[in-house]
Amino acid sequence: MSHVVVTGANRGIGLELVRQLAARGDQVTAVCRKASPELSALGVRIESGIDVGEAASVAELAHRLKGARIDILINNAGILRAESLDRMNFDSIAEQFAVNAMGPLRVSTTLAPLLSEGGKVAIITSRMGSIADNGSGGYYGYRMSKAAVNAAGMSLARDLAGRGIAVALIHPGMVATEMTGKHGIPPEEAARGVLARIGELTPQTSGAFVHAGTGETLPW
Repeated sequence: MSHVVVTGANRGIGLELVRQLAARGDQVTAVCRKASPELSALGVRIESGIDVGEAASVAELAHRLKGARIDILINNAGILRAESLDRMNFDSIAEQFAVNAMGPLRVSTTLAPLLSEGGKVAIITSRMGSIADNGSGGYYGYRMSKAAVNAAGMSLARDLAGRGIAVALIHPGMVATEMTGKHGIPPEEAARGVLARIGELTPQTSGAFVHAGTGETLPW
């Protein structure tokens, strides 16, 4: 049985990850800003009131988890806004950087002392962070923040390699959640893909940017 910490666990992919992890017998710590009834019904440990975009909040999470060992850390929390060239919002872009890029880095580095030797870190990123794959423009904050977290994930893979900790950057596909207006694949399918990619992650594949559903390596 592994101890798995999941951020953004109250809805969408995060909620489904918690559900599937608990069902397979893992010990799960579900981290969120506010617990949902659906999350509370799963009977797992919930650490609410945590905003990954705020340093003090992440420090509080580390305090609550003091003494625990984490086998798998899944950085899932994220937000999506829709800026365009004629509707630019730099405050929105900064907010997305705080949550989508700084958040996973802050959580991973703050909780790094609690990670088991040979543990795993997963960052739920997006193909929209691929510079090579940008064929439609727009979504400045989301694209930029996801490209930034991809860079951070690669550095984490290098820096944690000495402890045998592997890092995965996982694109879950377009998932039918509140974030996407319910367009895309079911969260259940996305979560299964994410867990499959985490399961096959090794030190040799650490730092790869992969598609959850197919396992293919994605362009940067």
